[in-house]
Amino acid sequence: MSSHDTDSPQYPDMREHLDQLREKDLLVEVDREINKDTEMHPLVRWQFRGGLPEEERKAFLFTNVTDSLGNSFETPVAVGALAANPAIYGTGLGVDPSGVNKKWNDALDNPIEPVEVSSSDAPAHEVVYSGSDLDEEGQALDGIPIPISTPGFDNAPYTSMSAFVTHHPETGNRNIGIYRAQVKGRKRTGMNPSIEWGKGAYEHWKVAKERGEPLPAALVVSAPPAVAYTSAQSLNFGVDELAVSGGLVGEPMREVEAKTVPVMVPADADIVIEGEISTDVLEPEAPFGESHGFINNKEYNMVMDVTAVTKRRDAIHTSIISQVTPSESSVIKKVALEPLFYKHLTEQCKLNCVADVKLHEPLTNLRKLIIVQIKSGTKRSAVWRALTACASFRASHGKFVVAVDEDIDPDNLDAVFWAMGYRSTPHEDTQIIEGRSVGHAPRHEGQDESSDSAILWDATLKRKLPPISLPKKEYMEHAREIWNELELPELSPEMPWYGYSLGEWNDQLVEEAERAVEGRYYETGEELKDRQVSTDDVEPNTPVFSDEDFK
Repeated sequence: MSSHDTDSPQYPDMREHLDQLREKDLLVEVDREINKDTEMHPLVRWQFRGGLPEEERKAFLFTNVTDSLGNSFETPVAVGALAANPAIYGTGLGVDPSGVNKKWNDALDNPIEPVEVSSSDAPAHEVVYSGSDLDEEGQALDGIPIPISTPGFDNAPYTSMSAFVTHHPETGNRNIGIYRAQVKGRKRTGMNPSIEWGKGAYEHWKVAKERGEPLPAALVVSAPPAVAYTSAQSLNFGVDELAVSGGLVGEPMREVEAKTVPVMVPADADIVIEGEISTDVLEPEAPFGESHGFINNKEYNMVMDVTAVTKRRDAIHTSIISQVTPSESSVIKKVALEPLFYKHLTEQCKLNCVADVKLHEPLTNLRKLIIVQIKSGTKRSAVWRALTACASFRASHGKFVVAVDEDIDPDNLDAVFWAMGYRSTPHEDTQIIEGRSVGHAPRHEGQDESSDSAILWDATLKRKLPPISLPKKEYMEHAREIWNELELPELSPEMPWYGYSLGEWNDQLVEEAERAVEGRYYETGEELKDRQVSTDDVEPNTPVFSDEDFK
């Protein structure tokens, strides 16, 4: 941490990010009155559950926000503005979606330490409410338009873009992580540490409890996009998320000391809630709709007493769509978690055979189904090393881990199941690992955290197979030209969209196929006549060729 002048940052804050989304036609601005408790999240939810292609999802900005009590809020609310789709996420980092992987790899390898600014130079401190100020109407949590995420099931509004900032009570190491915060009163929030994910704030809380002290904390509910993106990831303990954020944007993030607690927060945040998390008591918290696709029922969790609310004069509240995936919550994790996974396999585990890794998103929420794409020519022993390495990345990641070849699109489950069906023999090509962490899933009484298991499945080619039964590439490409000439609907090709050899093919078959498209198939018929065999010698369905014929 170092001092810094009052220079304005070059990285985008939330309003600059929204301006860029507006320019790219990625923002829907809603000026009509919207009830944050009953209408806001259901409206945005439709673009995730209404059959829209991913690229058609957009960010929403609500400027006329009310609640079920008839209150109106000056602060607009942005939903879907961080990661409704990869294009929105990439905009937050100033790159095309294809450049996100490199951004993350560079940031992890080259973090940039934040710089401290004075309170007078921090937009997050333009408005400060503390002490008796919080007793005035609209100057505590009641002045922040926090939506209800799952109307009909959630028992209160919860901050969904909840970046809790804490410091290790002894080492001073900072952690910024997303944990939900139930609004329990004008000056009280809950805090769910999601301990199954190994979150840093829980480790800080345990140390504070041993010392007999409350844990100082700051809840950043609206921050520059880069801060949101790093706080959504589970980075290694001791890694400062704000330094990684600096690596993402290529310059130091600005930080400032909170007003009432010894916590360093992003100076360019829109809204910060300061407070102390009790280490003496827990309170019932939830129900709340979770990203594993089920309601997380009531359980005992932490509670924070609010000591201050600080914000910009023109603050924007950021809320994200979570719960059933795909969602904004899953996109914000997926686009960075896949590079982290790939880095683990190729750099930490030295597996050069890995071409790609995909975390299945719809409904399964990234962690349960993992597809690892293996380069052609890889030995079977290396395939199994890749499968076990996938399962070792995190104890709760990978309930089903499937290895496929490069010609199988790991994002297309139809293709993955096709490979599993025809390129594997389950009793030979699967392995079950017991003692796995249950991870992020519905909890129940008496649940053993290590009671789950995982299945590793090698669905790569073990032997040569006949070609894919689709026309060759050149014929499909020519047919597409005719399709476009006829002005038929726009195509989005899915692999496989043309036929290709998988090894069980030879020159004789190539020649016969070439004759066919030239209209010379009678010649082939005459040749086949000369190869007749007796029914006394050969049964129907007996292959003509042996494996030797395809070497």
